[in-house]
Amino acid sequence: MAIRKSAKLPQTAVLKQILKRCSSLGKKHGYDEHGLPDDVPKGHFAVYVGENRARYIVPISFLSRQEFQSLLQQAEEEFGFNHDMGITIPCEEEVFEALTSTLR
Repeated sequence: MAIRKSAKLPQTAVLKQILKRCSSLGKKHGYDEHGLPDDVPKGHFAVYVGENRARYIVPISFLSRQEFQSLLQQAEEEFGFNHDMGITIPCEEEVFEALTSTLR
């Protein structure tokens, strides 16, 4: 569910929508009946990045990109995937943000 700029909505309304969706990031929320976090939209998943484990919501489409697959391989080598901490990406937040901005 992407937020699209519409000819009907003024720029301020679009910005408010973006802020409303992003304001839930990093907060602890409940889970739905399937055990999935309420604040992760369909077609996305959460990853944790850097020493502070900053939480990012990324689209599932990133899984098919070689650049993101390389990050997942590094995560598996460093942390493995058999733990309760979620997918943790072992790189600095700035590097992750730069990479994901090129994938969008």
